[in-house]
Amino acid sequence: MKKLILCIALGAFVASCGGKKEEKKDGFEVSRTKTEDKKADTSEGVPVDLNNKGIGPIKNIDFPDAIDTEMAARGEAKFNAICVACHQVEGRMIGPPMKGVYERRSPEWVMNMMLNPNGMLKDDPIAKALLKEYNNAIMLNQNLTEEEARELAEYLRTL
Repeated sequence: MKKLILCIALGAFVASCGGKKEEKKDGFEVSRTKTEDKKADTSEGVPVDLNNKGIGPIKNIDFPDAIDTEMAARGEAKFNAICVACHQVEGRMIGPPMKGVYERRSPEWVMNMMLNPNGMLKDDPIAKALLKEYNNAIMLNQNLTEEEARELAEYLRTL
């Protein structure tokens, strides 16, 4: 009889150690199921539109084939000073990732967003969709000059 009780107790103990691995502690649920590592999502739910030039002072810009490295360096310094608070190169943050931006937006649109974020967020359909996509986090007007916006645009070409 003692052996039977010991076997049942031992069986119950072994059964309680296997299976679902969840614990509850102080009102919090701890789940120990393995989850898949996910890289930062760089996709947007906003359509790609390379024909939209945006709303602002930039009507047409043609990038030369070669990147102006001095201009790009000034743009990178400006990016690191003011843009990294909301943008990463590859991952989503408060704002969209900057890598490959010219595969999603026209250069004019990008520069107009830098120079006229208030007007863009008010009237541009892509800017409105991005605002919604990024939880209504508005892009602040950094009061850039057209030259500073062009330097930033050149840096973005290098990403």
